[in-house]
Amino acid sequence: MRRSIPHTALAVTALALALAGCGGGTDSGKGGDSGTVSSSPTPAPTTPTPSASATGCAPAATLDAGDSGRTVCLSVGDTVRISLDGTTKRPWKPVTVSGSGLQAVNSGFVLQPGDASAAFKAVSDGRTRLESTRPLCATQTGRVSCLGIQEWWVTVVVK
Repeated sequence: MRRSIPHTALAVTALALALAGCGGGTDSGKGGDSGTVSSSPTPAPTTPTPSASATGCAPAATLDAGDSGRTVCLSVGDTVRISLDGTTKRPWKPVTVSGSGLQAVNSGFVLQPGDASAAFKAVSDGRTRLESTRPLCATQTGRVSCLGIQEWWVTVVVK
């Protein structure tokens, strides 16, 4: 029976992967070769992220476009501010609220056209979703444009 090239290539790849996983030198951290080989390297120490809690949510005072998809926690009395930087050709819509636990408060001034700014005070236990959208592509008269939408949302848990 004749073996085909794909089977041979697969066997060579599997062998290379198996050999790559065998043994490995460890660095003693003293600037030289330790001369020892470890079959199970010691994992790097991990430190808990100071902003994350055991419940999977992090405290936040200010949110921006990079926070989309996060879950944040507030205590009653805390305030969260949202600042989404947009442009005149790709403006953010005003932030909408669905759920309970937050009350809108004065967010200050929006200095640039296309920006969305909001602030909310945690008034009672609850879960709220904050949302906004903006066009994915700039719209220009007489030019081809897309109908895509960029979504932004954050879940706020008040405890």
